[in-house]
Amino acid sequence: MERPDPSSIPLSPGVYLYKDARGQVIYVGKARILRRRVLSYFRPEGLPAKTRAMLAHAVSLDFLTTTTEKEALLLEAGLIKRHRPHYNIVLRDDKQYALFRINVRHPYPRLEIVRQARKDGARYFGPFTSAVSARETWKLLHRAFALRRCADKAMRNRVRPCLYHHMGQCPAPCMGLTTPEAYHESVRKIVELLEGRSDALTARLQTEMERAAEALDFETAARLRDQIRAVERTVERQAAVLPGGGDMDALGLFPADRGLALGLIFVRGGAVIDGRSFYWPGLTLEDAPELIWSFLGQYYAQATPPPRILLPWMPPDDMDEAREDEAEDDAPAPGERALLEQTLGERRGAPVRIVAPRNAADNRLIDVAQSNAREEARRRESRQETPILERLARALNLPAPPRRIECVDVSHTSGRQTRVGLVVFEDGRARPPDYRAYAMPDGGDDYGTLHDWMARRLESGPPWPDLLLVDGGRGQLAAVGRALAEAGQDGLFALAGIAKARDERGHADRRAGNVSDRIFVPNRTNPLPLREGSPELLFLQHVRDTTHRFAIGRHRKARGGAALSGELMRLPGIGPATARLLWERFGSVEAMRAADEKELQTLPGIGKTRAALLRAKLQGL
Repeated sequence: MERPDPSSIPLSPGVYLYKDARGQVIYVGKARILRRRVLSYFRPEGLPAKTRAMLAHAVSLDFLTTTTEKEALLLEAGLIKRHRPHYNIVLRDDKQYALFRINVRHPYPRLEIVRQARKDGARYFGPFTSAVSARETWKLLHRAFALRRCADKAMRNRVRPCLYHHMGQCPAPCMGLTTPEAYHESVRKIVELLEGRSDALTARLQTEMERAAEALDFETAARLRDQIRAVERTVERQAAVLPGGGDMDALGLFPADRGLALGLIFVRGGAVIDGRSFYWPGLTLEDAPELIWSFLGQYYAQATPPPRILLPWMPPDDMDEAREDEAEDDAPAPGERALLEQTLGERRGAPVRIVAPRNAADNRLIDVAQSNAREEARRRESRQETPILERLARALNLPAPPRRIECVDVSHTSGRQTRVGLVVFEDGRARPPDYRAYAMPDGGDDYGTLHDWMARRLESGPPWPDLLLVDGGRGQLAAVGRALAEAGQDGLFALAGIAKARDERGHADRRAGNVSDRIFVPNRTNPLPLREGSPELLFLQHVRDTTHRFAIGRHRKARGGAALSGELMRLPGIGPATARLLWERFGSVEAMRAADEKELQTLPGIGKTRAALLRAKLQGL
């Protein structure tokens, strides 16, 4: 890429995006002053090898300006998550970890397992990477400390205590069998335990148990004994590492033979409760500073940060840009560390400090995190000799591994409620947020539907796939190719079709376990000679099956919506508009019948009187 005209680059903070010839974003960066940062990429010497490779593939440059560098940091993390650029260090992990949530402001709070913390005034504890372990702890706490399990709506509508009340695991606040004060005593004990204050909780329970035994209240004493055992069992799963308590995350790095691994452990209440490991092939220890800053920005964009984040060492900030900014401005530019601390502090609602080890206890935590990183690197490097995308590129004669794969499938019932499902795989993993379902005209002509769909996909614009996989044979593939040629976009991306193998009578072999599907590519009559059960074919089958399930699901939803609307419109006074509102809000007859008048009044155009009539009609459906 040639050096851009400096006058075309803004002087404000913001984000810059390098794009390749297909319009796909290949690198995202942020800057306090965009012009200076971008021009630094075109110095005559001193550029890292990865930067030189990126510039060799880049053909255009876009900018998104912001008012502050902090806004640029947040925007950069969001764009990296959205586009997953090839030359960025991307956190390829969209998993939302399990958290305990308890709304202490509610008169009768629930202990819930959620996937995302929100600023709603509730208390959150975790994270737990194993949802199974979190569920086991959740059950253990409910058996020891009686809390309600039902949702607010179910509690309001109950007419008798639930089974858990009769088992002694719910005080039945729905029936008024307990007071908020007595209920919050159990809540307080659970919060103490989840905060790591198990010693004080155990001591108090022990005192209460002895007092109950002396008063000959053996039933209460037995209940307190069970609570003490539950606390001890919960604490046994955790390894104490900070005698004084405290919450922090500790990060460790391990340079492996073919990549760089990162381990992260979660310390809550002075004990290690869980951990997570990541691995990036092709990175070396020289990439560690960029990796650490990029990881912190991306990971804590989707997770609540603790008050302290411990790093193995403090990476240098971007000193080139900082020196240039200081030469122009009176005040020095804030470093990466200060900027991240400020941003993460706002997300947490309290100060966050990013620190290096200061004592032996800190170094022990780093060692634990590094050990986890070492095991992750060993597991990943021993599991896969040749990445599946490289094998796929060789099998399909592609110029490079297909990082982004899109797959389409048509679903309908006798030509009705036609839907085209599109799923996206990036770097070999499904990307559900990018899935799309297209409502197409009815008719039953799969070839024509795919031809028309391709025109709509071109209207959507980039990012373009490296490979578009069509669920079908030569005919379906030809329809898509014809649409591309008519739009003047022939060769925009690679095409392939996957069709079922033929049995001895020439029919599609749809038996379960079939591993001999056929792969077609343009300008070739016969299918590619892929070995049955080969990793490449199994991967393409997995992509196709994922697309098929998605397309069928969207088609069934459309068909069910049409059937439900028809059933609803059989009721007097319910027309198409009301039926559509009910379907979009509730999704099922059961949910409609369970709705009370207040919920029905929230629908547009439904007043109190009409809500009462509507509820009566729904009850009789």
